[in-house]
Amino acid sequence: MAKKKAASLSQVIMTEMVLPNDTNTLNNLMGGKLMHWMDIVAAIAAQKHSNRIVVTASADSISFKHPIALGNVVTLKAFVTRAFNSSMEVYIEVFAEDIPANKKITTHRAFFTFVAVDQNGRPIEVPEVEPATPEEVELYEGALRRRQLRLILSKKMDPNDASELKAIFDLNEPK
Repeated sequence: MAKKKAASLSQVIMTEMVLPNDTNTLNNLMGGKLMHWMDIVAAIAAQKHSNRIVVTASADSISFKHPIALGNVVTLKAFVTRAFNSSMEVYIEVFAEDIPANKKITTHRAFFTFVAVDQNGRPIEVPEVEPATPEEVELYEGALRRRQLRLILSKKMDPNDASELKAIFDLNEPK
């Protein structure tokens, strides 16, 4: 297995159209349907990076800033921002496009975490991510802080051990 892989090699772009069966009573895309699509595009990106079976470990706060209307074309873009031992953080951006009106907006952003597993479902090592573009570098650098926050919130890490988060807030400085 390669020691490092470019972030761009994991990029996946998925396109869907919002159909009547995908909508709520306001004729907007149902949140659960969008999360389903986000999970799929992110899983494919994680598989491309790891060349392994992957399972969803977490989905960070998904905020619904803009409704996506019936008939809109939804584009989901995902790539692996950083890999740890067996886990990978995947960044997802969602765009909604009203083609007849020639309008396209960014509607959602989120981070999902996946774990690569072997045939028996046990975690398995994944290659490191090599960021290249300024966006990839920024996301890569923030990934450790986001990971520490996830681990603290899930009670898998003591806040006192979160060195990256402490550095941001100068928690060691006396007031």
